[in-house]
Amino acid sequence: MNTMRKSADFSNGDISFWFRDTGMPHRRPALPGPIDVDVAIVGAGLTGLWTAYYLATSAPELTIAVVEKHFAGFGASGRNGGWLSGEPAGQFRRYAKTHGTDSARAMQQNMFSTIDEVLSISKQENIHADIEKDGLIHVATNDAQLDRLKHHVEELRAQGWGPEDLQTLSPAEVSARVNVAGARGGFWTPHCARIHPTKFTLGLAEAVERLGVTIYEGTSAESIEAGAVHTSRGTVSAKHIVRALEGYTDSLQGHRRKLMPMNSSMIITEPLPQSIWDEIGWRGAELVGDMGHSFAYSHRTEDGRIALGGRGVPYNYASSFDPNGTTANKAVGQLMDKMVSMFPAVSRSSVQHTWSGVLGVPRDWCAAVNFDKRTGIASAGGYVGHGLAGTNLAARTLRDLILGYDTDLAHLPWVGRHVRRWEVEPIRWVGASTLYAAYRYADRKENASSQPTTALAARLADVASGR
Repeated sequence: MNTMRKSADFSNGDISFWFRDTGMPHRRPALPGPIDVDVAIVGAGLTGLWTAYYLATSAPELTIAVVEKHFAGFGASGRNGGWLSGEPAGQFRRYAKTHGTDSARAMQQNMFSTIDEVLSISKQENIHADIEKDGLIHVATNDAQLDRLKHHVEELRAQGWGPEDLQTLSPAEVSARVNVAGARGGFWTPHCARIHPTKFTLGLAEAVERLGVTIYEGTSAESIEAGAVHTSRGTVSAKHIVRALEGYTDSLQGHRRKLMPMNSSMIITEPLPQSIWDEIGWRGAELVGDMGHSFAYSHRTEDGRIALGGRGVPYNYASSFDPNGTTANKAVGQLMDKMVSMFPAVSRSSVQHTWSGVLGVPRDWCAAVNFDKRTGIASAGGYVGHGLAGTNLAARTLRDLILGYDTDLAHLPWVGRHVRRWEVEPIRWVGASTLYAAYRYADRKENASSQPTTALAARLADVASGR
């Protein structure tokens, strides 16, 4: 039973705790009217900002404008769990099926190297975002999860993860790093860094502006066509256009059902006293996730809190969502229960903030980077929860495609990937709701008996992801 409480200054929504921590940003001016530039980027999240950054550094003669409905970092870029992870933004087997195993492995290696690329740029641009590269621990908390973890490790080894990329952990070795209740084992990968999402995104936006890129906030893009972005404030004419809206892609005319906006919700504690940290023993900056079907991801912050996230209410009918990031009370309770089950000592602390955001999920659950030379329109997204690193690699890929560079990045298996749209309602809502209900049921059964109940959930997942 959950015994956590809400703090006296508990907040639900208000974009995210990360913005509460940094303070809401000063708003940039809106588009003053029709303009003409070389490159127009729609969306000032990390995909858009990274693309602007690499285009501006590689081709400083270009005039680049970014248009954003709200403000830089408003979406998933300012609401995520702070995992700068090298895990793939999609399914290895799908990339291998279309482009071959070697190509899929090359993409995985590029995801690994992306972590150090982001850290290098952060240092170069003087972006202070609480970044620590202590890696990522996946932990199994019952025997069924342990079986699944062992199978997953075997898959990763077959996909090219060597001893330097992954180390299995005994229960004692897990506990030596972080005391997760009921740990049966786990694995650690060095390819992950902790990051404060808002500090990083706002710092990158400032770096982009120093390069001469203009960011127009309070400017809603309504439609895109070859050579033009039509906005609420006038038309931006451009030779090249980049659509970088991720979970908000549905807002553009003609793009309904292209990506499904999947909710992810988080809670964060007040700063924990040393007595609680002594029990948890989480002294480093490793990120920690479990092997549950619903999956929980956690983060020890620079100022000594635990942030934990999960799917909560994963999908709302007709792809709707609360822009303010309000989390349903049921989801808050589920996340509090999950945190206490993993770290029982936090039951003596309070939750200070909860929030939600949406990530973009394509029909095949694989990220895609596309560029049409004929129209000059490019896009990237569908990172399925691995956007902090995926956005950087996608942006470098977009740079090479737009500038015509024939590089290895331009031939990665997510380039030129097009999949069918999601089903119409109510089929989409019924499918997503049923899938996650099955996941929650499977997790409850496994926690109660340690016996695998993966068959039903796996079959439903296969149907939902078009396998």
